[in-house]
Amino acid sequence: MEAKLNELKERLREVGDYYAISSLMGWDQATYMPPGGAEARGRQMARIGKLAHEKATDPAIGTLLDELQPYADSLPYDSDDAGLIRATRRAYERDVRVPPALVAEMSEHGARSYQAWISARPQNDFAALRPLLEKTLELSRKVADCFPGYTHIADPLIDMFDYGMKAQSVRALFAQLRQQLVPLVKAITAQPVADDSCLKRHFPKAGQLAFGEEIIKRYGYDFERGRQDLTHHPFATKFAIGDVRITTRVQEHDLGDCLFSTLHESGHAMYEQGVDPLYEGTTLDGGTSAGVHESQSRLWENIVGRSLAFWEHYYPRLQAMFPDTLNDVPLETFYRAINKVQRSLIRVDADEVTYNLHVMIRFDLELALLEGTLEVRDLAEAWHARYEQDLGIRAPDDRDGVLQDVHWYSGRIGGMFQGYTLGNILSAQFYEAALKAHPHIPTEIGRGEFGTLHGWLRENIYRHGSKYTAPELIERASGSPMSIEPYMRYLRGKYEQLYKV
Repeated sequence: MEAKLNELKERLREVGDYYAISSLMGWDQATYMPPGGAEARGRQMARIGKLAHEKATDPAIGTLLDELQPYADSLPYDSDDAGLIRATRRAYERDVRVPPALVAEMSEHGARSYQAWISARPQNDFAALRPLLEKTLELSRKVADCFPGYTHIADPLIDMFDYGMKAQSVRALFAQLRQQLVPLVKAITAQPVADDSCLKRHFPKAGQLAFGEEIIKRYGYDFERGRQDLTHHPFATKFAIGDVRITTRVQEHDLGDCLFSTLHESGHAMYEQGVDPLYEGTTLDGGTSAGVHESQSRLWENIVGRSLAFWEHYYPRLQAMFPDTLNDVPLETFYRAINKVQRSLIRVDADEVTYNLHVMIRFDLELALLEGTLEVRDLAEAWHARYEQDLGIRAPDDRDGVLQDVHWYSGRIGGMFQGYTLGNILSAQFYEAALKAHPHIPTEIGRGEFGTLHGWLRENIYRHGSKYTAPELIERASGSPMSIEPYMRYLRGKYEQLYKV
């Protein structure tokens, strides 16, 4: 069994190396690649993606899994070897259903579509992207159809990112959350809007980058195993446990854009840097689901990075970085500015209270696209209609409407957006569990110390990688299944006090 297990691990490491090469090419495209390289990059990524998929679905892996199953059955459930065999079988049985040619076609199309989006969004040119988006929808449906027997066409796509979730269960969770969120949004937005003009002053690029990097070093992001670069739409990516990179963007008249994207992406990256090194290159090497992954970015960005305790320590440092800009701004004014609640157009800039409404709009629209009840040609107007219905506002153009998110323009429709709201819910649930174990964490945050919180997350979440499914990990870490109650307690406790409602 030991020889067979070692052969499985070696095959998985080979697959992992191919995927890392693909990720490296994607990172380069989003950061430094000249626009002229787009066509060739699409071809290269398609070739690597196809090769990786062929290696991942080699029948030899299936044979090894069958031969190793009796060994896995003899082990405790918590065993690393049992977890590896379990997770690999789940991934293998999913991947063998999707033809390598379809994987290659999606990779090439995604690279071409992403490059077109970079040009089309600033020009407010949805028409230029419509044929590409129609192709993306066609390919997404083809992937879903590789999994016959689904209840909803989105189910297989959702399951790829958040294992065990289906369109019906996500809709039910969103309805439950919406029932509690909408009254809170109405109560807060009935109050005078917080003044956030102090965030729109001039903040030189170098200072913004330096301040954000100073914070995430204290958080625990290891720059010996990572780096930060600039891109159009911030993201984190991993090539190895020793090479986990993040990206951000800078607007010199919007302090929050760079700062909070840096904090957000560092949460993703610390999760990946914290995976047990023994899992390197195997199926266990990475976060267990989109929702759990997003919980870490939202925890460090919002629960920590927008807290009063955090800024009681860091605001004097920020003022010292930008003395001519912030010396006349009291901490209370700044704190209210970074926690301003307002119905807005842009998801990534949305406040904590309204953010999930943005996600729900996108989730509903992509389900309608996949079902065929909404055509791509009508998507832009459907977007505007939903924003008017749900948030009472309408974007002046498509640039801040249907073109604002990269997700639909980088290769797939379906399965990605629900993870953002699942992450918000879980961020509060995990933080509440950490506080139960270590009640002094807020005091440490007020001193600019994050080791206890980071250590709890590393021990209870990060190190396990994909050894456990998301429901298993949530239960182990927090002592209960996923629940919206900790999240609503967090929102109400913070914003009812802040806005006196």
